[in-house]
Amino acid sequence: MESRVKAFGHAVHPMLIVFPFGLLATAVVFDILYLITDGAGFPVAAAYTIAAGIIGGLVAALPGWIDWYAIPAGTRAKRVGLIHGAGNMLLLVLFAVSWLLRANAADWIPSAWALVFGFAGVAIAGVTGWLGGELVECLGVGVDDEAGLQAPSSLSHSKR
Repeated sequence: MESRVKAFGHAVHPMLIVFPFGLLATAVVFDILYLITDGAGFPVAAAYTIAAGIIGGLVAALPGWIDWYAIPAGTRAKRVGLIHGAGNMLLLVLFAVSWLLRANAADWIPSAWALVFGFAGVAIAGVTGWLGGELVECLGVGVDDEAGLQAPSSLSHSKR
């Protein structure tokens, strides 16, 4: 099925997700650099990138939800899309909690829990990103009205 939200003939959701994914992953890199170097600028940079990533994620979610809503019920694509979307909302919540824990600290210094929530969020992003790829690359969601919405997982068969 083709995307319901397009710009210049292309699906909007895949165009928007690169920003929050990159920002949230970069926040984790800043956290790791802070842990290694104890540099005072890294926690501040992480906090700003988390805030921007959460906002970007919420913006990207709207066209994703509209596209998911249009997928026919009872299809594998609908189930994969639900897990993809729910996982992304979970990772945004985890990063929001991480940000809130930092906001109460002096100079945005992350507590151990703030780091755990951020690291868990980026791990989930890896899974939900793969699921998004499964929707587009294997199931053809957002690409073709003749998409194989019941196609098996790309993990279940080898490509030749």
